[in-house]
Amino acid sequence: MARKRGQEINGWLVLDKPLGPTSTSMVNKVRWAFDARKAGHGGTLDPLASGVLPIAFGRATSTIPYIMDATKRYRFTLCFGESRTTDDREGDVLARSSHRPTDEMIRSILPALCGGVVMQVPPVFSALRVGGQRAYDLARRGRPPELPPRPARIDSITLIDRPDQDHAVFEVQSGKGVYMRSLARDIALACGTVGHISVLRRTKCGPFDLSHAYSIEQIALDKSAETRDKADALPAPLLDVATALADIPALAVTTAGGRALIYGQTVSVSHHVVSASGRLEDHPLWRVLIGEHVIGLCRLEEGRLKAVRMLENHLFFGEKDVDYS
Repeated sequence: MARKRGQEINGWLVLDKPLGPTSTSMVNKVRWAFDARKAGHGGTLDPLASGVLPIAFGRATSTIPYIMDATKRYRFTLCFGESRTTDDREGDVLARSSHRPTDEMIRSILPALCGGVVMQVPPVFSALRVGGQRAYDLARRGRPPELPPRPARIDSITLIDRPDQDHAVFEVQSGKGVYMRSLARDIALACGTVGHISVLRRTKCGPFDLSHAYSIEQIALDKSAETRDKADALPAPLLDVATALADIPALAVTTAGGRALIYGQTVSVSHHVVSASGRLEDHPLWRVLIGEHVIGLCRLEEGRLKAVRMLENHLFFGEKDVDYS
C-alpha cells in the first residue's frame, strides 16, 4: 500500500528541544505526530544543546530563511580548565590549565569579542564543508581540517552567574552562523586559560522564544492514525505562517496595491502605501499588510515597491484570474 502523503498543514510550532536527539530527528518526530506533508526547522541545535527549535509546516517553510537570518539568544555554561576536541563536554580532552580567571578579568575581555561583526574560527566538529566533505567527518577520521576565520555577528555577551571558580554562565545575543562552542573556547583563551561548553540552551530565535515552546512530551506522539487524520485535532496549536516575519518592519498598503504585488507588479509608494514603521529607505525588507493580514515581503526599488516573497496568491481575493495592468 502506498504511503499517504500527509495533511496539508501550514504554520509554526516551537519545540523546546531536549538534550540528546538531533534537530532533524525532532522534526521527523513532530512531522509524524502532525501527519504533516512538509516540515523543516529554522536553525540547527547540536545534540547537546536544548531550547527553542522553530519547526515550519507547509507554506511556513518558505519563511525559514528569515528565521535563519534572525537574531538569536543563548545561555551557556563555560567550564574552565579543559579544552575538548568538540569544544563541548562530548569531546576528548586536548589540554588542561589550572588558571581560573576572576569575574573582573572575564568582564574585561568581553567587549573585544562582541559589539558587531567579529572573526570567529568555527569548531572542527561542525557541518561546514571542506573539499566536499563535512568537517566533522574529517575530524572523526583523525584528519581535523584547519578552518579559516569567518565573520560572525555577536551583539552582546553578558556574564550572568559564577556558580564556582570552574564555571561561568553567559547570555549571548547574536546573528546567523555564530558558534557558541567557538565563543566559549575564545572567552577562555582570552582569559589566559582553556575551556569548553558544558551546558547550552537557546532561549530565543527571531520572534520565537520559550514562552511559545512545547516539550516533546506535551505533543501526543501516540495519537492514533484515525485521530491524526483530522486536521482539527492537531497535537498542539500552530502559530501563523507570518509569525516568522514579525521582526521585519511593517508596511500597510491599499487592497489594490496588495493585489498588484501578489500579481508580481511594482506599485507606487505615493498611491498605495497607507503607513510604514519607519522610512522606506532605511530597511532592505518590509512586511506587507492589508489591514491586519500579512500578505508577504517587499522591497523598495527605484522608488517603487517590488514583491520579494508573497505568502498569498490571487485566491486571497477570491479571484480565478485577473489582469491588473
